[in-house]
Amino acid sequence: MAVNSSLLFPPALSRRTITICSKSMATKNQIDGETSKRVVVCGGGVIGVCTAYFLAKKGIAVTLLEKSAVACAASGKAGGFLAFDWCDGSPVGPLARASFNLHRSLSEELNGVESYGYRPLTTLSLTVTESTLGSGGLGLPDWVNGPAKSPSTIGTTQTTAQVHPQLFTRKLLSTATEKYGVEVVIGKLEEVRVESGRVDSVVLEGGRVIDTDAVVLAMGPWSSKFELLSSIFRVYGIKAHSIVLEPKEPNAITPHALFLTYRPAHGGEALDPEVYPRPTGEVYICGMSSQEEVPDDPDQVTSNLESIQVLKRVAKTVSSYLNEENALVKAEQACFLPSTEDGVPVIGEIPGIKGCYVGTGHSCWGILNAPATGATLAELIVDGVATSVDLSRFSPSRFSKQRGRV
Repeated sequence: MAVNSSLLFPPALSRRTITICSKSMATKNQIDGETSKRVVVCGGGVIGVCTAYFLAKKGIAVTLLEKSAVACAASGKAGGFLAFDWCDGSPVGPLARASFNLHRSLSEELNGVESYGYRPLTTLSLTVTESTLGSGGLGLPDWVNGPAKSPSTIGTTQTTAQVHPQLFTRKLLSTATEKYGVEVVIGKLEEVRVESGRVDSVVLEGGRVIDTDAVVLAMGPWSSKFELLSSIFRVYGIKAHSIVLEPKEPNAITPHALFLTYRPAHGGEALDPEVYPRPTGEVYICGMSSQEEVPDDPDQVTSNLESIQVLKRVAKTVSSYLNEENALVKAEQACFLPSTEDGVPVIGEIPGIKGCYVGTGHSCWGILNAPATGATLAELIVDGVATSVDLSRFSPSRFSKQRGRV
């Protein structure tokens, strides 16, 4: 069933003010006769929202703190591609497998097919040469009628899928607020206060203090702007560009994700753009990534005109359904993907500060790995140990060990 495209951009939470959404939980919540833990999750992207969701399901009193608006950065502008086994052989492999399965179960729980465009996909790899004439070929969907060759199936409906990331993040948060009492506060984190080696409270810009038993720092590429984290490890931003097209004949576009080796007409290195048709009737195309300085505010992220023009050329070369005459350009955008020096996410408790946790550095697999990251952080915070996935490889303590060997 098609997703209602009018839900793509629900009204953003008002910025620059502190707003409380939902039936907020009392600061001290009684569960089974005992006082509930209070946790502040900092960051309204997909990692923070998943963490808040799974904490709240466990009965924790959760406050989600977001500087700007929920899913305003990569969590609203990413592709939303999911793969079961593409991370096998890397430290992220078990996390990705667990999270792929969690996406499926969350879709069943939250009616993801209708509410945020969850669907299995067939995924193809193919080569496109810009200057070559051609009109599709054997093994290609009919709508891929450009100069494409060498198609191969690299993902089936059992191993690859997709979500609309902004709709997914906001659906999860609306459920968390309405059903589990998560409180949302719009404001900028200034400080995590620590007393006797343990988290005591967080301080917002303007001086508001929120008492808490634990804090989760899920700040994506903005982790580099927060000294408590940047003093331990480096997170840098990879700026990725994308366009969103609305074809005049959306029913002609079948659910096939395309991973391209794209050879420009002028020569030079081949590019690797990706094409994701969505059940909203849109087609998302991304690529053209580079390491750049992350601005202070998500609103300051702008796209590079040259990169956007390349993606438009990719679109019309791949398919006549996606050229200027047959498709409306709905969005030209860029976002920053948080990456670490060793390419492995950072998930776990900060060494030396009890109750201070982090979840960041997921790079291009943030949407895929968010559910398992949130679920395991919730286990770690509430139960003292993560049982769904072994988090030892992701621990922030690995950076202090690396410094000790230098």
